[in-house]
Amino acid sequence: MNLQQMGKIIITIGLLFMIVGGFIWLIGRTGIRRLPGDIVIRRGNFTLYFPIVTCLVVSAVLSLLFYIMGKFK
Repeated sequence: MNLQQMGKIIITIGLLFMIVGGFIWLIGRTGIRRLPGDIVIRRGNFTLYFPIVTCLVVSAVLSLLFYIMGKFK
């Protein structure tokens, strides 16, 4: 692997981090943190949060995004 390929990989990873960071920031601003169907168990000092519906929504959005990106290649 030469330095040019390594530079492209590092730039790609940086862009992915920016996209993920922006997505997390956007979720925090919109208030979609807890959707109906997410499982929350609170017992004393223990809290288990399993965001099953949130995971399904994120999966559907990412699948749609990758599908659209694949159409333009």
